[in-house]
Amino acid sequence: MVKLNKIYTRTGDDGTTGLVDGPRRPKDDARISAFGAVDETNAVLGLARLETRNMARLDSTLARIQNDLFDLGADLATPGSDADRSYPALRISAAQVDWLEAQIDQNNETLAPLTSFILPGGSALSAHLHMARTIARRAERDTVGLARVEPDVNPAALRYLNRLSDLLFVLARLANGAGKADVLWEPGRNTGNEKKG
Repeated sequence: MVKLNKIYTRTGDDGTTGLVDGPRRPKDDARISAFGAVDETNAVLGLARLETRNMARLDSTLARIQNDLFDLGADLATPGSDADRSYPALRISAAQVDWLEAQIDQNNETLAPLTSFILPGGSALSAHLHMARTIARRAERDTVGLARVEPDVNPAALRYLNRLSDLLFVLARLANGAGKADVLWEPGRNTGNEKKG
């Protein structure tokens, strides 16, 4: 069990932060950026859940994702090989990635077919889910960059982030009346070259 009795420690006043183990890192380090973007994704999902009234199943899905994002943050905050430690680190698992894939498949079946790219928006819930999706994509980019310089990054963490943004796209459409209230992109609408008639 995690115990947080003191909120400020002053240890980060020098511009560094602590990981689960290992030396302190600068706050703009690639690893800190990666799990920081995961934390941002989680925070926006908290906002989205304020809009899930009468959508218990969707709220439950988002609650599970929020919990898994803490697992992902712990994974990214624990560098090094698990063979080098006396206890196993908390790592994102293939089962968590598989669950995301199952959610994508189940929810996508209920949606109206896509006929265009869609603009983020429609309902407040959908807009928050699109925001979470874009931040999850940034977390994925940051984690890819981290894996380039620190090859010990858990491959399941990368797969999780890739699937998460896909699921959030599907859930954003679900929040727009199963896609019926999606706001469609109209290519060239404001260029002055749009077709008349």
